[in-house]
Amino acid sequence: MKEVELVKIEREQLPELVQMARKSFLEAFTEGNKPENVNAYMNEAFTLEQFQNEFENEASTFFVAKLSGKIIGYTKVNLVPKQTDIHDPKSLEIARLYVLEAYLGIGLGKKLLDKAFSFAKENGLDYVWLGVWEHNARAIRFYEKNGLEKFGSHPFPFGDEIQTDWLMRKAVV
Repeated sequence: MKEVELVKIEREQLPELVQMARKSFLEAFTEGNKPENVNAYMNEAFTLEQFQNEFENEASTFFVAKLSGKIIGYTKVNLVPKQTDIHDPKSLEIARLYVLEAYLGIGLGKKLLDKAFSFAKENGLDYVWLGVWEHNARAIRFYEKNGLEKFGSHPFPFGDEIQTDWLMRKAVV
């Protein structure tokens, strides 16, 4: 397999990223959720306009994984004040980390996670945290395997439901 390239996204790549993000979100969350809630959330959070707004915010950064020029995964990280929950200026939030299903199991998630940690270290931050759906066993196993530990939870509005996300973190070393 060719080498996967991890780069900070450029504005002109946003339409391709939105398409990839929508596909990976559907792959990850269709099972176990009502289709109308999946669609409602996706049509709110995974639009070109929303991604452009996030891209423009200096506290948010997108890194994409590219294979042969095609985006196959990404992570979005947030500094304060863009963080969704903790708002600790010594922390970095991983707001999203997605890999297309066809590329799961090749170490791409680990590379994206490592990229978030190196970004946190470059910015002099103490720890990285994230929220993960309590029923996303695969993601929870992945984060635990990579040293993140649960330290709390928070409600996550998802369509007509309020779901629970586990909050997980790990110190930057």
